[in-house]
Amino acid sequence: MIRPVLWKGVAAGVAGGLAGSWAMGQMHGLIVKLTGGSASQQGQSQAEDSTVKTARTVVQPILNRQLTPVEARAGGAIVHYAFGSSIAAAYGVAAEFVPQVTSGAGAPMGAAVWLGAHVITVPALGLAPPVTQSHASFEIAEFFAHLAYGCATELVRSGVRRLLRG
Repeated sequence: MIRPVLWKGVAAGVAGGLAGSWAMGQMHGLIVKLTGGSASQQGQSQAEDSTVKTARTVVQPILNRQLTPVEARAGGAIVHYAFGSSIAAAYGVAAEFVPQVTSGAGAPMGAAVWLGAHVITVPALGLAPPVTQSHASFEIAEFFAHLAYGCATELVRSGVRRLLRG
């Protein structure tokens, strides 16, 4: 049995979250491609993306100017990876002390992030419309992308944690 160590849980969680965030983007893109749609056809566009809106909200006042489209996309990616790794850091700590949270290979964590962030928090903050105003195909892609996030996060988190034995 691995002895719980806070910093190791954080480190393993962050590593898992970075991998999970990447997997989420890949899964979302694959589903959109397989369904023959595009993000804009499904009621979402890069300009409307919640991560891009968050980046603009944080950075524009600092720079005292509008972000270019390239800067906005880069900022959106930074927000996406920062959020994904932060959530996974907390998950990694939880896994250290309550190993049962890893049940289901990370899928329940991914579903919880989908519900808590995508369905509840992002619309409540005005960063995206409620899921009830989006196309079903987009929401299906979001759900499965979040499951991919959870599973990839757990796969990498558990592997890194084994490497950090003790």
